[in-house]
Amino acid sequence: MLQKIRIATALFGALALATAAQAHITLQGKTAPVGSFHKVVLQVPHGCDGSDTTEIKVQIPEGVVDVKPQPKAGWTLQLTDGAYPQPVKLHGATLDHGVREVSWSGDLPDAYYDEFAFMAYLAPSLKAGQTLYFPVVQTCKKGVARWIDTTGNHQAANPAPSLKLAPATHAGH
Repeated sequence: MLQKIRIATALFGALALATAAQAHITLQGKTAPVGSFHKVVLQVPHGCDGSDTTEIKVQIPEGVVDVKPQPKAGWTLQLTDGAYPQPVKLHGATLDHGVREVSWSGDLPDAYYDEFAFMAYLAPSLKAGQTLYFPVVQTCKKGVARWIDTTGNHQAANPAPSLKLAPATHAGH
């Protein structure tokens, strides 16, 4: 009897983890060092309650600069520029403004999975151990999913994709 309970508990736990992993927009990599370039990859596993995705819009957090999105065939790319709260020195230049939001518009059927990526520099002023949140609004033919919860509660219904910051490496970038 105890063996059956253990198996059932293990299966339930695995199913819950698989469902949670597939339920939200997440980042492919979970950690990155401060003071380095990082490829941010948003994983989009489904649409909104069975409806096709038509737009993915991600807000760029403070301290993430020099954003260069990856174009996608068949999708329209739109960038929203703005001032950085704190200027950042990079390659001998001072950056005081740049991309603050990236939006891809197109069509991703609910039955398919896709990824949306951009390169960015994680400013050295960010703190190792800190978690950065990338709030995402997923617009669908019918409905909208807002992956914007930045409380760090992984049980939240709509957690924002997150990246844990690691200590800077000696190479920097």
